[in-house]
Amino acid sequence: MSAHHGHEHGSGGHAGHSHGVTADADRRWLAIALTLIATFMAIEVVIGIVAQSLALISDAAHMLTDAVSIVLALIAMRLAERPARGGFTYGLKRAEILSAQANGLTLLLLGAWLAYEAVRRLFDPPAVEGGLMFYTALAGIAVNVAAAWCISKANRTSLNVEGAYQHILNDLFAFIGTAIAGLVVLLTGFVRADAIATLVVVALMFKAGYALVRESGRIFLEAAPAHLDPDAIGDRLAAHSSVAEVHDLHVWTITSGTPALSAHVLVEPVADCHTVRRDLEKILQCDYDVSHTTLQVDHAPQDLLDVRTGGDPADDTHCEAAHGPVHRDEPHLH
Repeated sequence: MSAHHGHEHGSGGHAGHSHGVTADADRRWLAIALTLIATFMAIEVVIGIVAQSLALISDAAHMLTDAVSIVLALIAMRLAERPARGGFTYGLKRAEILSAQANGLTLLLLGAWLAYEAVRRLFDPPAVEGGLMFYTALAGIAVNVAAAWCISKANRTSLNVEGAYQHILNDLFAFIGTAIAGLVVLLTGFVRADAIATLVVVALMFKAGYALVRESGRIFLEAAPAHLDPDAIGDRLAAHSSVAEVHDLHVWTITSGTPALSAHVLVEPVADCHTVRRDLEKILQCDYDVSHTTLQVDHAPQDLLDVRTGGDPADDTHCEAAHGPVHRDEPHLH
C-alpha cells in the first residue's frame, strides 16, 4: 500500500454533492412573484412622484432589490445545472455571490441617497398626498403577501430562494410602516411622517445591504463559514485514534450553502489510510454537514512520532511550511 493518498474524495464523490441552488426549485412560482413585484414597482414609482412621497419611492427601490434577488435565484438555478469544465473547475456557481455583492452595494448606495433626502425633508417637508400614499401602501402590502405566498410554494431549501423570501418579508414590513405614515398624514396633516417612514425603510435597506456585502466578502476572501470553527474541526479530526496530526486545514465556501474542506492528515504507521479517510469524511459529513472534502492522507514520518513520545520538538520537520495551526491530540496553540 502506498504511503501517500492525495486528494481523494469519499464514496459519494462529486456526484453526491449538492452545490448551491437546487435544480428542483420551482421556477414558475418565482416567475409569478417576480411579475407581481416588477409590475407594482413600476406603478408605485409613478404614484410616489405624483404624491411627492419619498416613502413610496423608497419602498419601490426596496422592491427593486426584491426583483433582483428573484432574478438572481432564477439565474443561479440555470447556472447550477451547468457542469464544471475548462478553467471553471467549480462551474459558474460563484456568479450568485458576485451578484449578491453588487446587490448589497446598490442597497447601501441607494439607502444613503434616500437617507439624505429624508433628512432634508424633515427640515423642509413638501406637501404629501396622504390618501394616495396610504392606499398605495395597502396595495403594496397585498402584493407582497401574494409574492411571499408564491415563493413559499417554491423549494425554500435553496438559500437563494430563501433569501428572496426574506427580502419580500422585509419589504412587507416597510409597506406597513408607509401605510401608517400615510394614515398619519391623512388624519393629522403631519407630513414629516413620510420622511420618518423613509428612514425606517432605509434602516432595513442598510441591514440587508450590509449582510449581503459582508457574507459575499467572506466568501471571496475564502473565509470559513461563520457557523464552522476550523480550530474545533481540526481538533476533532486529530482526536481520531489513528491520526497523529492534521495541518494545512482549510475551510471555505464555494457558493452559498456549499462549504468545502481540505487538509493534510498524518496517520500512525500501522493505520489503513483509506479507512481513516473514510472515518474522517463521515465525521465531517455527520457532525459539520461538510460533504465536499479533499483529504491528503499519509503515514506520519518517524521524526514526528519521536516528538510525540518526548523527542526534541526542533526535529519536527514533517512539513516545511504548514498553512495555519497544527492540530494534534494533545495541548497545542491555535
